[in-house]
Amino acid sequence: MKKRNGHLEGGASVGRITGERQSNMNLSAALLLALLVVMTGCAGQGKSVDQARLMEEKWGIEITQLHLTANGYMVDLRYRVLDATKAKELFVRKNKPMLIDQKSGKVLTVPNMGKIGPLRNSNVPKQGKIYWMFFNNMSGLIHSGSTVTVVIGAFRAEDLVVR
Repeated sequence: MKKRNGHLEGGASVGRITGERQSNMNLSAALLLALLVVMTGCAGQGKSVDQARLMEEKWGIEITQLHLTANGYMVDLRYRVLDATKAKELFVRKNKPMLIDQKSGKVLTVPNMGKIGPLRNSNVPKQGKIYWMFFNNMSGLIHSGSTVTVVIGAFRAEDLVVR
């Protein structure tokens, strides 16, 4: 058999068969990966949906953000008040907020900044307004992806993931 333009005369292109197989394998791998991502995402949503419903029904709030800020030295928690009466527990000054790293069990607190006071809201809650509090992360314990629990008085929100 003679070779002509990378092909054997009278036969199929060796390069083309390999290329088609590679393309099919890439497509199969991409579909499998997409399926795993969807399945993983759906698997974790049941608990977070239940927890969100509990926070709304029992505590009158919705957590809108939980992320690192100030170059990672603070954890920023933002939540919207849906029912001001139910949310009052989160605004009681004597209730000291704690953010607990679920991996180590270590506790982060809200820093008290001398003249301005604790870095949290403790005013009378108003429906529809978004409130905030910062937790001291000077140790670098918490990072993006950490799973934490927030406790404020009787309020407890578990399995929150820091973004």
